[in-house]
Amino acid sequence: MTRPVGNPKRRPTLRQVASAAGVSPMTVSYAYSQPDRVSAEAAAKVRAAAEQLGYPGPNPAARSLRSGRVGSLGVVLGERLSYAFDDPQAARFLAGVSDVCAAEGIGLTLVPITGAPTDAQRVAQAAVDGFVVWTTSDDDPVLDAVAATGLPAVIHAGPHRHGMPVIGIDDRAAAEAIGRVAFRAARRPLVLSFPLDRGRTRQLLTGDEVGEVRFPVTRDRWAGFRAAWTGPGLRMAVCPVNNVNEGEAFARELLQSAEPPDAIAAMSDELALGALIAAAAAGLRVPGDLAVTGWDDSAAAAPAGLTTLAQSLRDQGARCARTALGSGTEPSARDDWHLVVRTTTRPDP
Repeated sequence: MTRPVGNPKRRPTLRQVASAAGVSPMTVSYAYSQPDRVSAEAAAKVRAAAEQLGYPGPNPAARSLRSGRVGSLGVVLGERLSYAFDDPQAARFLAGVSDVCAAEGIGLTLVPITGAPTDAQRVAQAAVDGFVVWTTSDDDPVLDAVAATGLPAVIHAGPHRHGMPVIGIDDRAAAEAIGRVAFRAARRPLVLSFPLDRGRTRQLLTGDEVGEVRFPVTRDRWAGFRAAWTGPGLRMAVCPVNNVNEGEAFARELLQSAEPPDAIAAMSDELALGALIAAAAAGLRVPGDLAVTGWDDSAAAAPAGLTTLAQSLRDQGARCARTALGSGTEPSARDDWHLVVRTTTRPDP
């Protein structure tokens, strides 16, 4: 194998490659950035000289300074970094973002948010051309940090802040539609809910006890479910995290209580699937004893027979990415949802 010559700790320069190849520095630059402008013979000389010198290519930082672009899109997650891989909905959303990044030939930078004062600094120092912000709370200071960068940014599903565009479905209308199916013939309906705010407190509330809800997605879905239930007594079981285990644990506790629910409308398929596991453990018939609905129509929903609300988070991720990159005006996605009625809900009388 050919060894690089000279000091191994010092990166060879473009001019050194040009001198070794017997071509101009501009030819070397074109060989990497615009190869169609270089003859095959000159390109071969550049490759041979670069290999001999151990030259890896133009410095990305210098190239970005000249072009005014970094070549990466930032995704701000208001969660721990592993959330991007553990939560099926977040993973599908990120798949849509990555589809656009691949098509545009740019990188993807995940910017996790921990709730610490360093969050704003992490956003400010992110080497990106724009931001996609995963849905967060009204009072999340990271939104101020994103706006302060002056870079293009878009928020998935809200909140509306600093004039940044928001892409997502009409959660209130969708919740009202699936709530009518979930609560059909029910007497003790319950909503298995996302957190109300960044405190993520686990709690059981009646409708009148629910105070300020700072997460727009939770707020809009709760408003839709309340509109679907015209009687008194709708309760909200607030889950601190969105996963099957939390849905199962809370549902199991509720089903063993003095007033067990006979209908559960969950804000995600994960929470709904947990409720179905709890119902099976309690020996309940679904939907006779307990009706259950989910949200998102994940891969596990159909095998479980789960009635759910279908939306494409992958498409929404792609829309967010294209908007942040300025590669086209995105149409509204607020109506891009539909009900998928399966066997976990009671038939229409």
